[in-house]
Amino acid sequence: EDASINLAAVAEMVARHPDVEIVLIESGGDNLSATFSPELADVTIYVIDVSSGEDIPRKGGPAITKSDILVINKTDLAPYVGASLEVMKRDSARMRPTLPTVFCNLKRGTGLADVIRHLANIGGIQTPDPIV
Repeated sequence: EDASINLAAVAEMVARHPDVEIVLIESGGDNLSATFSPELADVTIYVIDVSSGEDIPRKGGPAITKSDILVINKTDLAPYVGASLEVMKRDSARMRPTLPTVFCNLKRGTGLADVIRHLANIGGIQTPDPIV
């Protein structure tokens, strides 16, 4: 697959809504190397959840090491899946020492303000105060 169909859809949407300021493209389950290039995005966010395993940050890879923001979601599940948030925090800091990692439980809104702040900062977007 190539990204042209996605890019065409974004172009069509922006043409219909000329005041659009931000476009989010979710790619869960896609073969990212086949359908997407980080060079096509202004900001990349990589979202994992703790049930994927505490070893995900330490495995590295471009999504972990190069994404603008790493979001580790569903922190409330850590005790139920045997994941250590401390290990994930340590490994994330080691793999991406200058890039932000946000731990959150987005279902409950915990950490959402941090995600928004990082996105706004990286993307140059003004946010209301307070954010959430």
